[in-house]
Amino acid sequence: MNADLTLFLQSTAIGLSIAAPVGQIGLLAIQRTLQYGSAAGIATGLGAAAADAIYGAIGAFGVTALIHFLVEQRTLLAGAGSALLLWMAWRIARQPPARRREDSDERAPLARLFAGTFVLTLANPTTILSFIAVFGALAGRSAVASPLVMVAGVAAGSALWWFVLAGAVGRLRSRFDVRWQQRVKLASAALLAGFALWQLAALAR
Repeated sequence: MNADLTLFLQSTAIGLSIAAPVGQIGLLAIQRTLQYGSAAGIATGLGAAAADAIYGAIGAFGVTALIHFLVEQRTLLAGAGSALLLWMAWRIARQPPARRREDSDERAPLARLFAGTFVLTLANPTTILSFIAVFGALAGRSAVASPLVMVAGVAAGSALWWFVLAGAVGRLRSRFDVRWQQRVKLASAALLAGFALWQLAALAR
């Protein structure tokens, strides 16, 4: 198999493996898909995929000075990310459930949803360290390490996961009435706030 194709597939698997665990972004994608429709869930996930690609590029190209700077600033980034999570949790808890599902996709603020998760993912120290470690190791093992191929692969893998997740939740969306949407909304807000408080508690140690 062509070396670049092998590298692309390896990087795609990395993107999938990092995006797939249901964390803050997964909860946001699910909640927004139920609220607005599949397009909103995809926009949410693609914001995270774009941030993943940026951190993948930092690791793949081995930008040493920037890597060290990001590692040194992980406490500040974690604090900013926690504050953003708390704000998002508050916004979600105050949102009314979508009542007219057939119109909700058109009302979804896709650009804002993309930008919010892009910033949130950039501020996640776990994302920084995981991509730097995985991409650095992969680049070091590869005889023909093409950073652009690696970055394209991780972006494709991450994006693929968000299309699958939003599509699956979107198909189930019609089964959720207003009462169930309210329950999911409040549970999502509570879990996001829990993630934020857990990160803040870790910083205080």
